[in-house]
Amino acid sequence: MWARPTSTGSSPPSRNQAPGFKVGYLVSFAVLFPGQGSQFVGMGSDLFEARPDLLGDAADEALGWSLRSMCLDGPEDELTLTQHAQPALFALGYALWDEVRRAIPQLPSGAAGHSLGEYTALTAAGVLDFHTALSVVAERGRAMAAAADAEASGMAAVLGADLEKVEEITESRRSDGGRLYVANVNAPGQVVVAGASGDIDWLMAEARILGVRRVVELKVAGAFHTEFMEPAADRVAAALSGIAMEEPVFPVWSNTTAAPHRSGSIEETLSAQVVSPVRFSESLEQMAGTGVEIFMHVGPGDVTAGMAKRTVKGSETIAISNIDDIAAAADLIVTMDRSGEADEER
Repeated sequence: MWARPTSTGSSPPSRNQAPGFKVGYLVSFAVLFPGQGSQFVGMGSDLFEARPDLLGDAADEALGWSLRSMCLDGPEDELTLTQHAQPALFALGYALWDEVRRAIPQLPSGAAGHSLGEYTALTAAGVLDFHTALSVVAERGRAMAAAADAEASGMAAVLGADLEKVEEITESRRSDGGRLYVANVNAPGQVVVAGASGDIDWLMAEARILGVRRVVELKVAGAFHTEFMEPAADRVAAALSGIAMEEPVFPVWSNTTAAPHRSGSIEETLSAQVVSPVRFSESLEQMAGTGVEIFMHVGPGDVTAGMAKRTVKGSETIAISNIDDIAAAADLIVTMDRSGEADEER
């Protein structure tokens, strides 16, 4: 048995080792945090009871609205708004991670987050403190909502086409004067495009002619991760300016580069993220290439576990969406760890 480490809640992990954790572990696991779209009314009810230090008055003061009421009572159309969904998912994802890290006796070998989930991953790695990151994410949500309101745009999932085919379609549309871009590369066969509303309508109407099985319009405010978000990128850069960032205690893969963040460029990379494609599938492949054995989704839903399963064939995935899920996940990690130790002894 290991001692349950004490924590002040919002404090980052130790520079060298998380409290009570061992480094030089046998099982290599990566933590994945979800992005916008994973929210639902009622999420985090257990976390609000367990972690008022993170999800209580201080969070409400930073946001200017009641986090608990928004998550538990909605209504759904309010929670789904970009300026509400993003900080809500960040706060619950980090609070759940802080519970996970107390139960698992080792640091992850890496982390990634989908879009806003990248902020959760960086905060989990100790780069940002929780309350500072919450304020930045709140501004990011407001900025992206404002950019979306400025011009009619949207996003759509392209089904039955690989990345090369989708890139060919978007490039052809732009050569004809359209504004259509690859926005998210989530997994094989899961590519999301974004652009002007007229271009999304065109793609949906012409899908079969273009050799695409189906195009599904997404319920989002605008064309995220494209040039439509340039005004938001400037506001994100301003929000990040002057914030002290620590060295991560484990690598965090960037959506923009599909590689671990480098010290000194995190602020620039996060600013570029809102106008750049999310290269999540590539990040998962790169993480697997470092020896990751288990991908652990932490936060509402289980979407990133599904992306990992589709991208890294044969990978082990775990979804932790509430506190009750933690014990089984910890048991799996410890069981695999002890199995490795036994194999070494033999």
